[in-house]
Amino acid sequence: MNIFDLYLEKIIKIVTLASKAKEIEIPENLNGIKVDVPPVQFDCDISTNVAMVLSKANKKAPSVLAEQIIELIKKDDKEIENISVANPGFINIKFKNSFWSNFLKNIITNNKSFGINKKSIKKKYLLEFVSANPTGPLHVGHCRGAILGDVLSNLLSFNNHTVTKEYYVNDDGNQILHFSKSVYLRIREILKKEPFPKDNPDLYPGDYLINIAKNIIKNNKNSKFDNFEEVSNNLTKQSVEESLKLIKFNLKNLGIIHDNFISEEEIVKKKEVEKVIKKLKKNNFVYEGKLNAPKNEKSTDWKERNQLLFKSTDFGDDKDRPLQKADKSWTYFASDVAYHNNKLERNYDVLINILGADHAGYIKRITSVVEALSGNKNKLICKVSQLVKLIKDGKPFKMSKRKGDYITVEDLINEVGKDATRFIMLNRSSDVELDFDFTKVKEKSKDNPLYYVQYCYARICSVFRHVNININDKVNIKNFDFKYKLEEIKILRKISQWPQCIEISTSKLEPHRIPTYLYELASEFHSFWNMGRDNEEFRFINKDKNLSEEKLVLLLSISKVIKSGMNIIGVNTPEKM
Repeated sequence: MNIFDLYLEKIIKIVTLASKAKEIEIPENLNGIKVDVPPVQFDCDISTNVAMVLSKANKKAPSVLAEQIIELIKKDDKEIENISVANPGFINIKFKNSFWSNFLKNIITNNKSFGINKKSIKKKYLLEFVSANPTGPLHVGHCRGAILGDVLSNLLSFNNHTVTKEYYVNDDGNQILHFSKSVYLRIREILKKEPFPKDNPDLYPGDYLINIAKNIIKNNKNSKFDNFEEVSNNLTKQSVEESLKLIKFNLKNLGIIHDNFISEEEIVKKKEVEKVIKKLKKNNFVYEGKLNAPKNEKSTDWKERNQLLFKSTDFGDDKDRPLQKADKSWTYFASDVAYHNNKLERNYDVLINILGADHAGYIKRITSVVEALSGNKNKLICKVSQLVKLIKDGKPFKMSKRKGDYITVEDLINEVGKDATRFIMLNRSSDVELDFDFTKVKEKSKDNPLYYVQYCYARICSVFRHVNININDKVNIKNFDFKYKLEEIKILRKISQWPQCIEISTSKLEPHRIPTYLYELASEFHSFWNMGRDNEEFRFINKDKNLSEEKLVLLLSISKVIKSGMNIIGVNTPEKM
């Protein structure tokens, strides 16, 4: 039950009927009419801008037109206690207790569907996220994007969309050659006691390579590893497999399981690059041409040459993009074009890519090529996951995948746990940098949002335990005719915003709104709880050691929203803390 959508429909119906009766003029498009959360200084439940939107068409001041519309609303709705005008013409509505009783009845009897946007058109989504090079364990730089992708998947699934989670394995190219050479040299270090050349900038010197090397030795007991060229193909395959095991282990510990792992090497082997180039040529999206020197390249060092180029500028990019290197091998972009054509051929309605901050400049070219291949400007949506700054003891951690001294996802989970990692990484919009402070994450206070939300749920469970009720059992309430105080209605108002939070989070693909909402709901609950210390009226368990049905329903509603939101985020709701 989304009360904002409910009243938006009512108000549009009222003004439409009034228009037919020649009482009000309305424009052809009523999309500007909104029903929203009123400012905190007003003691009301919802607010609408309908008078302001219709003011011009009616040639009346919004405040004057608002009074006219108020009379129409009063005739239509018997659950309104008070309705008033606030400058410059907002109509504020306050409901009777009977409205909130019916609202709670709807939540308790239809608890699994509360929050779901039933009006949305169900779609098939393909989310590609993480897609880190398979050259070692995941580090914190990958962590935020991984959580963003997973929670977005949960959010879309909650709204009954079909979602596939995919990881693109970049197992082709020079970085994989350097990685397998690094593993080979670690093997030689183990078998032949040859020192690993740690000063070579092309190699990966991280200690995790030692375990990868040991596993490969164990699985290849008859191989002497005397010559890299002789074992290169098989060693590269096994090195990538071992690295992917590490990555999948990291992801599983974060609570993330992908549906698909798509290999770049397989796409190249199957000639999918040639196939998509042919498709682009057929539609006149590629040509042979020359590019100017990149901005960071000296013009004297740049050699102009004919290249196969994609017409990215036709779609708003700042320059056309090369598909082949000087040696005629395919660029990374060409492989990526083939992969996205592969996605398109699987007939998803929407493609979503979660990209790291270092790939933000890549967005325009890849969205351009998807538009060229599909004819749909909005087929691919890219979300950028900005940098995470780790802070411990007042000092920042540094990360470097090549040097091997970076902070891994496993390090982070061991330090603060999966729940804190997921919740805090999601606690700010993904397009701004995030400070992850180990000290604050471990605090048991209001300053730790995860603790504050989990403690809300645990407190509710403690009330249920005191009266021997299982919070997970179905309750049978015969009479929902409750009389709530203003302090309780403040909580109900926040609960009523849950479907709106889900709807906006889904439409904007911004799941950070969910932990923010849960923290605000928990704050309302804790404030009410604290009032009970000085006033028995606000206590959940009365002096007779009973829990009234009125407060039972209120607590159940809070707990169900908290549980639902935490499930979307992918964190636990402990019953004891």
